[in-house]
Amino acid sequence: MEHVPPAWIDLACRAADAAETVLMRHWQSGISMDLKPDESPVTQADREAETAIRALIAAECPDHGIHGEEFGLEGGEKEWLWLIDPLDGTKSFLHGRTTWSTLIGLAHHGRYVMGVMNFPVVGDRWVGADGHGTRHNGKAVTTRSCARLSDAVAAMVGPDSSMVDDDPLLAPTRQAMRWQMFGLEAMAYGLIASGGLDVGVDGDLDPTDIAALEPVLRNAGGILTDLAGNSVDARYAGRIAASGDPDLHASLLDLVQGETS
Repeated sequence: MEHVPPAWIDLACRAADAAETVLMRHWQSGISMDLKPDESPVTQADREAETAIRALIAAECPDHGIHGEEFGLEGGEKEWLWLIDPLDGTKSFLHGRTTWSTLIGLAHHGRYVMGVMNFPVVGDRWVGADGHGTRHNGKAVTTRSCARLSDAVAAMVGPDSSMVDDDPLLAPTRQAMRWQMFGLEAMAYGLIASGGLDVGVDGDLDPTDIAALEPVLRNAGGILTDLAGNSVDARYAGRIAASGDPDLHASLLDLVQGETS
C-alpha cells in the first residue's frame, strides 16, 4: 500500500479548517439558496467554502488536479486528483440540522487514497489515509466485527420525492437487520469506521461525495463498493454499499442485489 505524504494529510485538514471558518460564518444566518438543474440546493456558503479549499490546494500542490462539486473539474488528467464537496448536506445546513459536513478526498491515478470528513457543528472529524489508518478526532479507530445481518445496525438512505412507493432497498433491510438509522448523511460512514454502526446503503452519489468516505472506511478495516461489489474510484458515480466487517459485505450485497435485479 502506498503511503500518503503526511504533508498532504496536513493540507487536507487545513483546507477543512478553512472551509469550516467560511461555513460557520453562514451557519444559521438565514442564507438564501439557489436550485441546481437537479433541484438540489446550493448556497453562497458552498461556493465560498470550495473557493477557500481550492486556493490552498492550488497554492501548495499546483501540479495536482481538482474536482469540486460547485466549480467542476480542472486537471483531470493529472496523477493526483483532489475531490471536494465543500458542503455535503446543504438541505441540513439550510434547515438547522447538524449532520452537514465538508468532504475532501485525494485520488492517485483514480484510486482513492485519503479522505477527510469534517463536521463543524458537532466537532467530529475523521481522517483516513493509506499507510496511516483512520483517526477520529485524532484517535485511531477501527470498525467492529459483525457476523450476521440480523445483528447489524444500518445507516440507510431515506425515501424522498424521487422514490416511487418507497425505495425498494429499504423494506428488505428493515426486515433483515436489527435497527436502521436514516438521515445521517456522510456521518454514517464515519460511525461505521469508528465501530458504532455496521453497514450503510446510499443513493446516487457523485465522486466528490464518495472520495472521502472510501479511504476513511477502508483504512479503518471496512469496505465500500458499488451494489455489485465492485471497487469504486474517481470515475464512479452511483449507489454504494458499505460494511464495517468485510465478511458481512457479501451478505449485504446479496440482500440489495435481490431487490435491484
